[in-house]
Amino acid sequence: MEVVQGPDNTLEKNLLFEKLVADHQTSLLRTCYLFLRDRGLAEDAVSETFLKAYKNFEGFRGDSSEKTWLMRIAVNVCRDMQRTSWFLYVNRRITPDMLPETADEPEPNEDSLLLEILNLPKKLREVVILYYYQNYDTSEIADLLGIARSSVSSRLQRARTKLREVLERTVRYEQ
Repeated sequence: MEVVQGPDNTLEKNLLFEKLVADHQTSLLRTCYLFLRDRGLAEDAVSETFLKAYKNFEGFRGDSSEKTWLMRIAVNVCRDMQRTSWFLYVNRRITPDMLPETADEPEPNEDSLLLEILNLPKKLREVVILYYYQNYDTSEIADLLGIARSSVSSRLQRARTKLREVLERTVRYEQ
């Protein structure tokens, strides 16, 4: 990729940002996909995330990791996209085979679990995705979402309870 320099850009900044994109674009795409349930929208969200990050690259203070900083931007971009009236009326049915490939092979029952996670209310789904799929701890999730750590723990507990109930019903039904 050829680096284009503008009047206020330095070669070092561009190289650092290219590394940032290479290191984090896949995890951001997966997260945005889980939030938006549409690959095209997820790709747009990732592009928007990197655009916003590039514009504010000098403003990054290093209070958190680069991944956490980018993830916070991505979550906010996804939330903004979900607020648009167009997003509310589009049919975004999802199947597990539409998800971007994961690093590990999924367990046989993971498909039904993933579908149930995607059916959770938005507030519960967000914390589950960030905690279990992106491996953030509760304090990092609280920072990402701008909520109290106790709220994160409470949402995780409610999500686990809902998932357990649904999956137990499914198991009983299959027997």
